Amino acid sequence: MRARCLWMVLLLLVPSLANAQPDSFPSPFEIKMIGANGTRIHVRVGGNGPAVILIHGFGDTGDMWAKLALDLARDHTVVVPDLRGMGLSAKPADGYDKKTQAADMRAVLEALGIDKAVVVGHDIGTMVAYAYAARYRDKTERLVVMDAPVPGVPPWDEIVRSPQLWHFDFGGPDAERLVKGRERIYLDRFWNEFAGNPAKITEATRRHYASLYAQPGAMRAAFAQFRSIRGDAEDNKTTLTPKLSMPVLAIGGEKSFGAMEAVVMRNAATDVTEVVIPDAGHWLMEEQPAATVKAVRQFLEGK
Repeated sequence: MRARCLWMVLLLLVPSLANAQPDSFPSPFEIKMIGANGTRIHVRVGGNGPAVILIHGFGDTGDMWAKLALDLARDHTVVVPDLRGMGLSAKPADGYDKKTQAADMRAVLEALGIDKAVVVGHDIGTMVAYAYAARYRDKTERLVVMDAPVPGVPPWDEIVRSPQLWHFDFGGPDAERLVKGRERIYLDRFWNEFAGNPAKITEATRRHYASLYAQPGAMRAAFAQFRSIRGDAEDNKTTLTPKLSMPVLAIGGEKSFGAMEAVVMRNAATDVTEVVIPDAGHWLMEEQPAATVKAVRQFLEGK
């Protein structure tokens, strides 16, 4: 009941989100604002058992994980943050490199009294999840990465040449002025071009995230997530030896990264399981949630 009341308070504070909410986190999840690594992170926490942290990417917030979080909370403690600058987390001026955001995640877990966790990431969250696993190897039980490259990890130099990734270098004050008031148009480009079936990204989902990304400072932070990637590549090159030794699940959408996700991770880890989700593009939790949840669940169960 307390968590439900807290969530209702947040909806009152951001009224435009209330009528555009996709899948909601159930009431057993508690909402917290956690001081972490010099910023404040909005976090959903629920369940009991071994810990799992779910890290979202661009075009989403932690809300994307509702179905997976509900499934895992049956036998895990599930931690779902909004990355710094995104969703309902604070929007500091800097700190958008992935090693800093990995430190944010570490600080969140420590604030919750959690020592070790399974780390799951999608999109930008995959980059943060890798940075976390590479820097906190003894704290990472297993790693799940979904449908995104990892800066600096081969074949990064070939992947980053894709013309679809022009947004990696897009940003700055003029770009912010260009997008201001047009956040929905900018976001539609990602939902439409990177989906296997754009209709799977519902109107309610689009309205919900467009409202969140229209908050003051949100697009500046979103651009900073991408513009830090070249530096992230240099940071990650220093972590490739030795390779990660924890079990890694690499999930790609059939119509997006596909098997390339596992190709990337085999250059960074020794124990990689490959899963390609059929009939899915980049937006795995929106396009094929049941298959994605099943893949993660089986990996956590060692199957």
